[in-house]
Amino acid sequence: IICELPISVAQACLGDEVEVPTLTGKVKMKISAGTQPGKAMRLKGKGIPDPRGYGKGDQHVIIKVEVPTRINERQKELLKEFEAESHADAHPMKKGFFNKLKELF
Repeated sequence: IICELPISVAQACLGDEVEVPTLTGKVKMKISAGTQPGKAMRLKGKGIPDPRGYGKGDQHVIIKVEVPTRINERQKELLKEFEAESHADAHPMKKGFFNKLKELF
């Protein structure tokens, strides 16, 4: 079973505990701070039962970060301030291939 879970930018950055629908009802799942879009998480034993009776499969949850399409002036100011305070370490996808390679050695 695969489930796409939409979360807000704030939830992705700060972390949160969210409810995820499963075949047997909703369960709580922890979102770690700094979760990236597209991250796959696993809920063990929450998938389809094995037809041979050997337990249940897993449910995979794909994180989808929703970016707001409309924001007010105060939110724009806060985002600009956030960007100004951010360091290069805060943006893991911006690191180039050679920087990633240097970190390995």
